Amino acid sequence: MYNISTALFPRSTPAAIGRRRLFCESLCSISSSSWWNTNKTSGFRSPKLKPMASISTEAEEKQKPWLLVGLGNPGNRYSRTRHNVGFELVDFIAEAEGIAMSTVSFKSAFGKGFICDVPVMLAKPQTFMNASGESVGAIVSYYKIPLKQVLVMFDDMDLPFAKLRLLPKGGHGGHNGMRSIINHLKGSRDFPRLRIGIGRPPGKMDPASFVLRPFNKEEQQELDFTFQNGLEAIRILVQDNFDKSATFVNSAKPLQML
Repeated sequence: MYNISTALFPRSTPAAIGRRRLFCESLCSISSSSWWNTNKTSGFRSPKLKPMASISTEAEEKQKPWLLVGLGNPGNRYSRTRHNVGFELVDFIAEAEGIAMSTVSFKSAFGKGFICDVPVMLAKPQTFMNASGESVGAIVSYYKIPLKQVLVMFDDMDLPFAKLRLLPKGGHGGHNGMRSIINHLKGSRDFPRLRIGIGRPPGKMDPASFVLRPFNKEEQQELDFTFQNGLEAIRILVQDNFDKSATFVNSAKPLQML
């Protein structure tokens, strides 16, 4: 879809992150039991919420983490551009849930933590966008994560700006990052994805140039509101189920309608 060279991995600006966690605190109940305590998952941090002894240790040990992947291109040049909304949403989630993204693993900026009482991994591939599958495929293989628990978040020009769409599976839609991921998952398309609308380029503007355009102040405000909806949708997804999350996403009102 887009052929863009990259260099270093960026952090989102403070304006795009730092939202409250009130929704999750009211939604979730946390167990204080120790679980899944192997070398592969020792990096998970304990939840900060008040513990409740309601889930058996055996059930927790069998629970696999969710992998939440945001697509983008590393480097300050690409920060806060349309092509990097996947990165920005991951940063938003990490800040809201108190998950440090300080580790570099599997060619990704990588973090482990909890959303509600559910273990999650956050990843921002530091490869070129077109090679995102190298990172995602390695994480999925190493941790043996079921594909139904791999959520990929990425920009989509076929959706209106700041519109979200959650799908249970599908093709790459011409997006080279998604194409790479499918290839590295042995051709499987059976993993959920959260598409983030960036709109179509105006006039005859080249799509590759359009996706590198930064957001103006009004667009960033609307995008921050969209990220909040995306965060709450992901909380519902990992805590409840896909259908409930998709219903929330599809019924969420855009900022201009509020």
